[in-house]
Amino acid sequence: MANLYYREDLAAGALVPGALVEVTGDEARHAVRVSRLRQGERILVGDGAGALGEGAAEEVAKDRFAVRIDQVTTVPAPEQRLVLVQALAKGDRDERAVEQATEFGVDAIVPWQAARSVSRWDAGGAGSASDKAAKGVAKWARIAREASKQSLRARVPEVGEPLTTAELCRLAGLPGVEVVALHPRSGRRLVEWAGRDETRAAGQIMLVVGPEGGFEDGELDALEAAGASVLVLGGTVLRTSSAGPAALALLGAALGRW
Repeated sequence: MANLYYREDLAAGALVPGALVEVTGDEARHAVRVSRLRQGERILVGDGAGALGEGAAEEVAKDRFAVRIDQVTTVPAPEQRLVLVQALAKGDRDERAVEQATEFGVDAIVPWQAARSVSRWDAGGAGSASDKAAKGVAKWARIAREASKQSLRARVPEVGEPLTTAELCRLAGLPGVEVVALHPRSGRRLVEWAGRDETRAAGQIMLVVGPEGGFEDGELDALEAAGASVLVLGGTVLRTSSAGPAALALLGAALGRW
């Protein structure tokens, strides 16, 4: 199977049969020095926004390579967006959630600083709150990009700015948006909810995953009052790093994306 490399700066329509596409910088150095790309090897080059070009490497140097495109595939944006709203978590658990969610087909990822999040991107410690949030979003975006390359995705999921609980509640009240808090309180299963006509018609489904300590009751109450659904995945309790990816796998199958 061919390796995938991105050129997000490519103009729309640049990936066409016959085009010679050059890749430089860190992306090229990784291909040449780590993946041992060789002249004549077939690889994929994508723009990260739906276009994938396949072809053979014609030129390979230490910090650049060029590919002659002979096949192009275009993956349109999904009509229904699956969004993971991931609570900040200690260690690398939230980062693992970002990686696996990308592999499982998420369309966008949004950080959420829950009341019980041990990791904090707001004020406190060295640096300003805005600095911490910007660095955190950039790190999650890098993780999503690398996971997209590994899973040969034509589209790299976007990583949004952190949301507050109040902002989540406002989104839950918007037409065409379904917000789901994954928690066993209601006893209603996600797989049953996924079979509804309203679920299939929604333009965006936002899966909200709590931190290690779970949701506070007030957070669930506020989300439910705003129109969000509180649903359970199954009979076992999953870690914050695995709940979102598991829910995405279930929805992928139930909604015909897999």
